Amino acid sequence: QVHLVESGGGSVQAGGSLRLSCVVSGYSYSGGCLGWFRQAPGNGREGVARIVTGGGGTWHADSVKGRFSVSQDNARNTMTLQMNKLKPEDTAMYYCSVGRFTDSNSFCADTFFWGQGTQVTVSS
Repeated sequence: QVHLVESGGGSVQAGGSLRLSCVVSGYSYSGGCLGWFRQAPGNGREGVARIVTGGGGTWHADSVKGRFSVSQDNARNTMTLQMNKLKPEDTAMYYCSVGRFTDSNSFCADTFFWGQGTQVTVSS
């Protein structure tokens, strides 16, 4: 069974940094899609970044491009999201997820599994 556990959220001031981690167990498929999406109160889900398992191809949303970076440590079954130059509009619950890779220019298609989320709060 696939299990994902996020950590690393917190409260920071605008311009600060946070590093989110997601430990993935029960999933070793190459060519799959690991991603981060976020959801703020009253808003829908927004795909933030994703990485293709095995190959490592990444994608980042325009809203975070140049500030966030997704990576994967295969040895530790961990995916990370380095978030720099944080803005108040980045405030949300962040979730890591397992989905299906279909397009090099977009987030994962479908979301099969996701974790419990970690809260990121950025104050101005």
